[in-house]
Amino acid sequence: MASRPTNPHDDASVSDDLWETGPSYIASNKPLARLVARPVREFLRVEAAGSLLLLLAAAVALVWANSPWASSYDTLWHTHLTLDVGPLHLDESLQHWVNDALMVVFFFVVGLEIKYELVNGDLRDPRTAALPIVAAIGGMVVPAGIYLALNPPGSDGADGWGIPMATDIAFAVGVLGILGRRIPSSARLFLLTLAIVDDIGAILVIAIFYTADLSLGWLAVAIGMLAAMVLARLLRIWTVVVYAILGVGVWFALLESGVHATLAGVAIGLLAPATPLLNESVARGHARQALKDNVLDPDELAKLRFLLKESVSVVERLQSGLHPLSSYVVLPVFALANAGVELGAIGKVFTEPVGIGIVLGLVLGKPVGIFLASFLAVRTGLGKLPDDTSWPMVLGLGAVGGIGFTVSIFIAGLSFPGSDLLTEEAKIAILLASLFAAVVGVVLLLATTRGQQHDDEEEPDTGADEVEAALQR
Repeated sequence: MASRPTNPHDDASVSDDLWETGPSYIASNKPLARLVARPVREFLRVEAAGSLLLLLAAAVALVWANSPWASSYDTLWHTHLTLDVGPLHLDESLQHWVNDALMVVFFFVVGLEIKYELVNGDLRDPRTAALPIVAAIGGMVVPAGIYLALNPPGSDGADGWGIPMATDIAFAVGVLGILGRRIPSSARLFLLTLAIVDDIGAILVIAIFYTADLSLGWLAVAIGMLAAMVLARLLRIWTVVVYAILGVGVWFALLESGVHATLAGVAIGLLAPATPLLNESVARGHARQALKDNVLDPDELAKLRFLLKESVSVVERLQSGLHPLSSYVVLPVFALANAGVELGAIGKVFTEPVGIGIVLGLVLGKPVGIFLASFLAVRTGLGKLPDDTSWPMVLGLGAVGGIGFTVSIFIAGLSFPGSDLLTEEAKIAILLASLFAAVVGVVLLLATTRGQQHDDEEEPDTGADEVEAALQR
């Protein structure tokens, strides 16, 4: 049998030269890779990058909608797209396709994050999660109460009470990322857990209170398809196509049932396995056995790929693959489609109850609700203040929690289906309130962390060390 050609990188230890000259173009020293590709990749790894793109998309939408070309903005997003595939017939505007279909990806990622936190994260331990859970509840109840005090049941704007309850994870984490090492990791974790619990609350509010004309038949179909997903897991069916087809079926059934279709993403995300199918030691042991003869054939490679893939949970793999799509495509497109409101009515935000309720709810209600709930939780022994975190810092974190944006705008689109005027007023109020909340939060956090530097953050991970270590093993 002919001997296999010698590979220049057969050496058991993988040197840094391998990553500097290849094996991929982006890892090489070529000018385009060095000056463009790698800097872009590093930018996308920064926590604030997604928030910056989201903010840019919202700014473009606002400028476009208030420019001489405003009519083209309305024409674009109100253009109807029709889908006819057998019994499937959908005729919606482009804006509705973004809100009802594209946003499923965002809510799917949210569902994955919730599932991971419930199984592997802080929400797994009730004692650790108690403080941010209680704080999140306070941060939802107080803003909703302020809004309802100004827009009592029966008034035109009463249905918008869910708008000031939401916290935008992307912007909140992005603001903390800008502040850098001033903010201890324990405080970041507190806000992140709080925002995830807040997402759970927003999802429940959308499902229960913003569902119209419920069709029990279609709802039963959706539940049946979700049950089919669970059955497929029990039968150890791993073909992605099966779950994709069932997922589209769940989305369509919920769309027809009257429950907002994006909740299909949350439901499917919660069903995804959050624990690996195999222990990583299985893949490591098989790799040692397969490489004993220093020859790796296609069959062994296929087995190794499967073993390595199943050593990481489905939730983590999907999060890793879909998070960039959600952060850098879905949310900016959503902002572009929904943030384009005419600012001519900006004065009404401070004179009409809907606008005042949203601004006060997010800017005042959020920090007050989070602070008071946290204080009561600590005083009653339900929770403990995170390490290196002070009460003024909790107030600053609560102010950052008042950045509503994405989910608030989403709920605003559901709150006033018969009134474009109230919807636009609500969106302007959300944009202004989120800006105010961000500024107040940054000022408070800067004041409370003056001169502080925390070294408990991990260095950015390039991934090369892990790959090299894996190859050496």
